Formats: sequence, structure tokens, C-alpha cells
Amino acid sequence: MNYLIYFDESNKIDQSNKDYSYYGAFGDYDRSLANLVKKVARIYKENNSKSELHFTAYKSDNSVKKYFQVLHSVLQEDIRINILIVNNNDALKAASNIGLSPKELRSLFYIKIPERLFYGIIRDLFSNIPKGEAVNVKIKIDCNDEYDNLDLNNKLIEQMNAHSAYRNKNYRVNKVISQDSNKSIPLQIIDTFMGIVVFLLEKGYTQNSTASIVKADLIYRVLSEQENILRFQEKIRLFKWTGNEELTQINISDYLSPFMVYKTSFDIEETTKLQRILASNPGISTTELRKEMNYSNRQLRLLLGYIDQIDGLGRNNFLRI
Repeated sequence: MNYLIYFDESNKIDQSNKDYSYYGAFGDYDRSLANLVKKVARIYKENNSKSELHFTAYKSDNSVKKYFQVLHSVLQEDIRINILIVNNNDALKAASNIGLSPKELRSLFYIKIPERLFYGIIRDLFSNIPKGEAVNVKIKIDCNDEYDNLDLNNKLIEQMNAHSAYRNKNYRVNKVISQDSNKSIPLQIIDTFMGIVVFLLEKGYTQNSTASIVKADLIYRVLSEQENILRFQEKIRLFKWTGNEELTQINISDYLSPFMVYKTSFDIEETTKLQRILASNPGISTTELRKEMNYSNRQLRLLLGYIDQIDGLGRNNFLRI
């Protein structure tokens, strides 16, 4: 059996304008991931899209169909995503106490944090594997000069296999491979899910900008489809480093609930405004309607979703596969 893990990060510990840094790992068996990659590649093709999937790049809803279909498809799979949150100020204080520079701290964290994330994903997966057999694990990380300078690939192999031997686990890490995210759909997937989680944690949806509005709309559409809000909570686990050896697990629903309340209120206000305009202008064109709603071209699909919702077709009517 072969198991694959993908790693990504958001923000840096020593970035002075960031309070938190985030580290994520995404894992599944190789055959399942191969099937998922085929599904996602097909979605890209059907949407005539060659661009990567990146949450920070999602500032216009002209690609909402591609993002929606990919995220929905991923949530149907038996995946695991672990995300670790680090308070940068706490980390820098701890480093200062023992005379470490921010650069030295980052070097140490780049080794310890991925190892904790990866072990957290696989430690309970292989308990039913017969003794004498082992699951082969490959870890794939985004290309990064810092990782190369730290010899992170080899150090992760050593640490993960030390964990397995010491705790009598049935896995062995054979390879840690650097990949370009533009060539790796799984790396794009962990990037996007991490971006969504950070957006929820930092309440990016409260910003009154076109980018934040279309991002919030995408997340709401995905979570409201079928049982996705439950799947999201089941498949994504959040942990926080608080300066102690053990990580503290955080309930992701504590961040989902405020988002859903905020977005529901926002949508009611917008659809009420839209209904008033439609009632007084029955033959209004979509272009004029968009202008009346003060929406930019980047919010056209948001408007179409509201119209479908008012017509009883459902918010995601034109997005489904």
C-alpha cells in the first residue's frame, strides 16, 4: 500500500505584519488520489481552464464553477487535512528566550512542524496492517529554496521513520519530493483549503471588498451543497501551537457558525434589494441589473446565483456537474 502526503504553508513566522502562520498537510492513498486528480483534471478541461487553483488568486467569480466543482469533488473523498496554527508573537518570544534569531527559529520550525502534521495524519491509519507489512509513504512539498538549504527532505525522512520505529507503527517514509504547485493538483488542493480556513479564522469575509465578497460566496456555495458542511468539519482538523509540547485541537465549527450567520444575513439583504429592483423593472437586462446592484464584472455569477435562488432553482443551479 502507498500513501501520499502534501504539505503547504501560509504566512511566515518572521513576517512582522502577520499575527499567525499556518501549516497544512493533505493525505490519501495513492490510488484514491490518482482518481481524484483525474476528476479534477477533467473539471479543468470542461471549464476550459489551464490556470492553477489558488485561493489568494480567487478575486473574481468568473471561475466559480471550476472552483466549486473541484472543492465539492474533494469533499466527497476519504481525505484528511490537518492544519496547524502558530501565534507568531508567541513563537518569536520563545525563540528570544533561548537566544534564537527569527531566521533560526524558522529553520527549526520547518523541520518540526511538518513532522508533527504528517505524523498526526498517518499515526492511526495503519493500525490494522498485519505485522511485518508496511505502508510506504511519500511526502510531496512545494518547491522552495529554503527547504533545499535546510535539507528538509532528508530530515523529514529520518524523523518520520524514527517515529514509526519508536512507536511501533507500520509505515515507512521512502521519499520526500519537491514539486511545482502548477504541476501538482494535490498541492493546489491543500493551498485552496488552507486559504479557505485562514479566511474563516481571520474573518476575511467581513471586509467590504469585491475579492472578499466573491471568496465568501464561493465558500458558502460549497458548504451549502448537500452534506458538505458536515464533511468539511469531519475531514479538516485544526490544531494550535501554544508553546507547549502537546498541540491544542480547535473545533472548526466555532469558525464556521459565525461565517454562516454573517453570510446568511448578507445574502438576505442583497436578495431583498434585488427583488425590489426586479419588481420595479420587470424587463431589466442583466447588465443594467448588475449596475443597479453596484456589482462589478467580477460579481456577475454572484448576481446570477441570487436570481436562480429567487426563481426557486437553487443558488448552485448553474454550477453543478
